[in-house]
Amino acid sequence: MKSALVVFDLDGTLLDTHIDLVESLNHTIAALDLAPLGYNDLTHLVGNGAQVMIERACKLRGYALKPDGLPALLERFIAHYTDNIPGATKPYPGLIEAMDALKAKGHRLAVCTNKLESLAMLLIERLKLSHYFDSITGGDTFTVRKPDAQHLIGTVERAGGDLSRTVMIGDSINDILVARNAGVPSIAVPFGYSDVDVETLGPNHIIADYSELTPALVEGLLSIG
Repeated sequence: MKSALVVFDLDGTLLDTHIDLVESLNHTIAALDLAPLGYNDLTHLVGNGAQVMIERACKLRGYALKPDGLPALLERFIAHYTDNIPGATKPYPGLIEAMDALKAKGHRLAVCTNKLESLAMLLIERLKLSHYFDSITGGDTFTVRKPDAQHLIGTVERAGGDLSRTVMIGDSINDILVARNAGVPSIAVPFGYSDVDVETLGPNHIIADYSELTPALVEGLLSIG
């Protein structure tokens, strides 16, 4: 049987990044004298990259951010986040074992995130996880980003995978939609940053934790298609 390609979202799926995202975001909006945000706010902010996160944070705090004010704030966020990588970020429990099991069966792995590619690659490198992935693409890798199908399709091509043998794993609507738009099965995780119950997103399957992400599950989802 031809090997599968398992594509992971990053924030809230592959890695628990919430502490560092909140800290860098609060550092950023402190320049505007805005009150800090908490983890509960994060589910409404994450999923479309740092720029959108900053825009949403300002809106949440009732601040009218002008377009010409965004570049400096984005630069401030990226600088703080980069200086502190990997910070408190860590893989979710059971992830490493699940990836090892998939690799042992000959399957490939990739990352498709709306995070800036440079930040995603640096974070994964600092956590010594780079060797697991055949491709890592970010929100600025292509001219489009999730949920546009071409973001996932481009990730698959870079990984040397086959779209008909691909499964997408994520925690948010963008992940489930990009899978649907590209015509591949999706697996949702409920421990990420979605602001709604992942069951309502319509994934093909939900895993409670990574002990459930087995080669048999991946192969079973692909056989259905």
